[in-house]
Amino acid sequence: MAGRNKQPLTVIQGKGKSKHITKDEAAKRAAHEEKMRGNNDKVIAPKYLLKKQKLEFEKIAEELIALDIISNLDVDTLARYIEAKTEYQRLGPVIRKLNPLKDLEAYTKLSRTRKQLSDECRSYASDLGLTITSRLKLVIPSTIPAEAKTEAEKRFGNRL
Repeated sequence: MAGRNKQPLTVIQGKGKSKHITKDEAAKRAAHEEKMRGNNDKVIAPKYLLKKQKLEFEKIAEELIALDIISNLDVDTLARYIEAKTEYQRLGPVIRKLNPLKDLEAYTKLSRTRKQLSDECRSYASDLGLTITSRLKLVIPSTIPAEAKTEAEKRFGNRL
């Protein structure tokens, strides 16, 4: 599907760009967004994660629940993020021990694998709202009130 990514209704309204959306459309869209969000009552670490990974899962899930970003449907994505991150971290010391001049083939393979894991982590993090840019897409912009103008500024504007 071509076009821009859909933004949540609250973001559109916060930007003040909702003039093209009628009240009826806004109500329907808000109800649809709420239904699509899903519940977050069963956000529990999957059994296939290791003990350390489960602790990290709980920590991240707690933060995402507080931000109202995660739902039960996102559990597997978060688990895959944690697995990819764990493997990425595990490869670091192995690659550092290798000498690229002596064992170029192994070094290249492991570096390529680590790059793929990094890309995977970045993709999952973006999907889950773990990066600042992905969270900013969900934030409602605050409206900054205009400073009160003096009588002279009201009458003469920028000509003073």
